[in-house]
Amino acid sequence: MKITLVKKIKVDGEPCKKCQEVEQRLIDSDLMGRIDQIVIADERDPESEGMKLAAAHEVNLAPFFIVEDDDGNTTIYTIYFKFVKEVLGA
Repeated sequence: MKITLVKKIKVDGEPCKKCQEVEQRLIDSDLMGRIDQIVIADERDPESEGMKLAAAHEVNLAPFFIVEDDDGNTTIYTIYFKFVKEVLGA
């Protein structure tokens, strides 16, 4: 399984507050080590990797998680607590 966390940088250059909160929760819960990759969706750059991923998966919210299982299936989570419960089992 591969887990990608997509965080956002807003148009004004500031990091997304909710993204920071979710990242801190992962750190505080000692779950950050389970995240394989962190990608930035920079609203100032539509070609940033995170913006491309958001468009490809039709996601308008940040942060979000992309979970690719070993069978090649991909699931998108936009709700932190659902992600933690269903994927991390915490």
